[in-house]
Amino acid sequence: MSDTDSWGVPTLDLFELLEETIERDGGQAVATVVNVDGSAYRRPGAKMVLGEDGPAYGGITAGCLEGPLRGVAREVVAENVPRVVTFDLTGDEDGWGLGLGCEGIVDVLVEPVDETWREPVAAFHRGESRALVTAVDGTDSVPTGARTVVSPDGSTAESADRATIPHPVLEPIETAVHARIEDGGSSSHAVETAAGTVELFVDGITPATRLLLFGGQPDVRPVTRLARDVGLHTTVATARGAQADESAFPRADRVVATHPTDLDGLVDERTAVVLMSHNFLDDRLALETLLDTQAPFIGLMGPRERFQRLRGELEEDGVTLAEADRERIASPVGLDLGGGEPVEIALSIVSEVVAASNGKRGGRLRNKQGPIHDRPPSQSD
Repeated sequence: MSDTDSWGVPTLDLFELLEETIERDGGQAVATVVNVDGSAYRRPGAKMVLGEDGPAYGGITAGCLEGPLRGVAREVVAENVPRVVTFDLTGDEDGWGLGLGCEGIVDVLVEPVDETWREPVAAFHRGESRALVTAVDGTDSVPTGARTVVSPDGSTAESADRATIPHPVLEPIETAVHARIEDGGSSSHAVETAAGTVELFVDGITPATRLLLFGGQPDVRPVTRLARDVGLHTTVATARGAQADESAFPRADRVVATHPTDLDGLVDERTAVVLMSHNFLDDRLALETLLDTQAPFIGLMGPRERFQRLRGELEEDGVTLAEADRERIASPVGLDLGGGEPVEIALSIVSEVVAASNGKRGGRLRNKQGPIHDRPPSQSD
């Protein structure tokens, strides 16, 4: 991971860095946005990793808080005590003296990379979801930084490195916790206890979206590069064994040779697929195979006429597209960005994959009503 791209690393790279930090026994801190009052560059749940030396990885602002956060991170690592810091960015002259005028007040949880991160990081790499429930304004019995990790089945993981959230405190927000496991979002909740009110931040950790590119031609390369840049775990699969050359696709997480009828073994409910083999028979066999998978998005390169012909041949063989299939199939794949350069085509494809994985259809932000970013759920229960 180079210093030049450290600020903009995606979540996939950030969790790889967290794994490395845990294995070498810490020495770094994680900063997580836990609340935003007004507007800000990133919403709650955004993270960055900071150490005493070297770059900060990940961006939670447009580059304006790294300096102050680095000082806080240094103290947090030295003291091994999490804390929440507030940055008032609404003024141009006062506050942190940054002259930013971002019109928002941002609360950031800064915590050491300790053993409480081991289980959620391992789950992320296994393709499993978790929820991190953390006290961001605690009491004597549930101090700030206390944490419990919750799995989809309701089981919990704790660590001797931190105080934990007692079950009676977790119980009132169980519904919200499981919702965050499902949607990967975040929410804040005030829970009344005998010792006072505890503010809990629920942070959904969902695995990286996977992208399966079926094809081995040169036009796959820019798609792979851009997909990995935005944090998609990318696999290149080709029906031609000679094209399954890792050196030809250096940004891919893996490169495999497989028959189009065997693609189902590479796909799950978090895998978007783009068929770009330029071979009609291969794409037809691949599409027929993918219809029996949980792939939420299936894109096909080529004009509409090609897809209509492909669909017609499938129907002749008794394969009819259901309504759900018609919704998840994108042909021609890509957003209408204009331009025909290979990198522009790749950008169009990756943009649609990202939009679809976020439940969006793409479009100009100037035409969107309301906030640019979706707001988190209710801040209290």
